[in-house]
Amino acid sequence: MAFLNLYKDKLKNNFEFLKNKFNENGVSWGVVSKLLCGNRRYIKELIDLGVDEIHDSRISNLAKVKEINPNVQTVYIKPPSKRNLSDMVKYADVSLNSELNTIRWISDEAVKQDKKHKIIIMVETGDLREGVMGDHLVDFYSKVFELPNLEIIGLGTNLNCLNGVMPSADKLIQLSLYKQIIELKFNKEIPWVSAGTSVTIPLMLHKQLPKGVNHFRIGETLYFGNDLFEEKIIEGMKGDVFELNAEIIEMQEKPLLPMGTLAANPQGEVAEMDESLYGKTSYRAILDIGLLDVDPKYLVPEDGKFEILGASSDMIILNLRENPQGYKVGDLIRFHLKYMGALAILNSSYIEKRVV
Repeated sequence: MAFLNLYKDKLKNNFEFLKNKFNENGVSWGVVSKLLCGNRRYIKELIDLGVDEIHDSRISNLAKVKEINPNVQTVYIKPPSKRNLSDMVKYADVSLNSELNTIRWISDEAVKQDKKHKIIIMVETGDLREGVMGDHLVDFYSKVFELPNLEIIGLGTNLNCLNGVMPSADKLIQLSLYKQIIELKFNKEIPWVSAGTSVTIPLMLHKQLPKGVNHFRIGETLYFGNDLFEEKIIEGMKGDVFELNAEIIEMQEKPLLPMGTLAANPQGEVAEMDESLYGKTSYRAILDIGLLDVDPKYLVPEDGKFEILGASSDMIILNLRENPQGYKVGDLIRFHLKYMGALAILNSSYIEKRVV
């Protein structure tokens, strides 16, 4: 049986590290919980740490946050769709928006629910995902700031999420300047410049964060301790908050090369034959987890002395070579996870989720 461990001491370490860094820089922040895929136990672990603002891209997950603690501020972090606006306004205190008609519909729904809803207007800064173009921003703002039951609390941006465009001081200064222009033109205060996600943290750590930037939305670095500029663990943080354990369900010494006529497997792949391996064998282990749960390329073996040969829908195959570790059927193989691997595992209803 495969299962996922969340180490609460390591999660707390990372939370306290980030909390201290943000406090030192006068920056407020919220925790992005979408990685947790609505797992109530894991969401409660976040709230128990003292998290008072949670961001998610699934309304049902925000509903669970409100069930656990209605005082936590909830933020919906992708442009809302027209057909889910009623639930979005019900369960999200704040939403990120870039479409004028959608904001009008949100206003109508907020009036209907007799509720004040907060808006962050997303601005395009080069990665070409969501965001209003900068030269349209003043006109855009003029059409939304007087809509009833809405409060425009910030300008925000996303970088590195689609085309890999990295944040820079220049891009974030530009965002801060947009805020100043709007405040001067309309005599309205915009409290937040929400500079982005985990990828922007290194700018803050290296004292390159423009003064006007005062809000972050953090997921990956909290869970993995990643410096996404240098692709390493930030000193003082933990990279192994999550650990996947998969059980060996078969252990056999087998040939290194398949035997018979080769055709494409269910993934459309055809095995490549290295003739130098004819007649050679190795110990192969089969694990009780497969492509239905996670793509093996997102798994990082804790024991680096074996290789992942491939996977089918429900099994992953390892080459243990001479098996110097003495692995046997029933033993657990441990993996650290890359972000997309953790996302897949947490979204799988077949993998047990534990807290350690």
